[in-house]
Amino acid sequence: MPEIKRRSVAAFPDSNMLMRITDEEFNLLRSLIYKRFGINLTDQKRSLLVGRLQKVLRQTGHTSFKSYYDALLEDSTEQALSQLVDRISTNHTYFYREKSHFDFFIETALPKLKPLLERQNNRDIRIWCAGCSSGEEAYMLLMLLREYLGSQYSRWDGGILATDISSRVLDVARRGIYAEDRLRMLPEHLRRKYFRQLSGGQYEVVDDLRQEATFRRFNLMNDVFPFKKPFHIIFCRNVMIYFDDPTRKTLVAKFHKHTADGGYFFLGHSETLGRGQSLFKYLAPAVYQKQ
Repeated sequence: MPEIKRRSVAAFPDSNMLMRITDEEFNLLRSLIYKRFGINLTDQKRSLLVGRLQKVLRQTGHTSFKSYYDALLEDSTEQALSQLVDRISTNHTYFYREKSHFDFFIETALPKLKPLLERQNNRDIRIWCAGCSSGEEAYMLLMLLREYLGSQYSRWDGGILATDISSRVLDVARRGIYAEDRLRMLPEHLRRKYFRQLSGGQYEVVDDLRQEATFRRFNLMNDVFPFKKPFHIIFCRNVMIYFDDPTRKTLVAKFHKHTADGGYFFLGHSETLGRGQSLFKYLAPAVYQKQ
């Protein structure tokens, strides 16, 4: 990975000391992060930003946040920006997180979608996991889709698109190797069927399941989404908690545009579209359907 321009480390502060950030520096970084990623860093997040960027600045030899900010702007590869968002975003997840959504997926959404698509002579179930983090959610949906369709799965164009802004978590997702504690909520029959146990208490997603997931780096702040066909199911859980109201409204409108009529839209349990919106119909906590 190309590095940001390195500075001399001779004058760098003691490694045990936190660097100070000026109001100007914080506002410059906050504005850049908001513009590029939609993440709204409030004043209360100032110490979090400083703490999470300390190692990056030390590794690259920058003795001020202004010097680091200037280097971000100069990096034409944008890999430094990718490293930045890796540092400031939280990627805590596990298999079967917020289980009620997966229950709704297999007990309500799929039983309604399958006959509808069959009547249309359409065997393409399009699912998008937006903000997929390290892949647990995407693989969970794939397992349940395969369980639901059973022997008919090969007759459907299944699979899943899973996207995230973080290259680091996407690398984890593509490898499909997880510590045992990430599988603690997973039913035993799914663990036996879709994972291989490795040494050191780790588990690897079996090849034929892993190959059904397409992981791509994608920024939800892009003005245009490049999808030619709408999705029947979109999961975007615990992503919009980082955004302010205008950014959320703009993003929800984009999701609506790329959701098939009657398609389902899932948020995290701590998120809501609010009562004022009319694009999606409320079905259950953090579960919506395109009107």
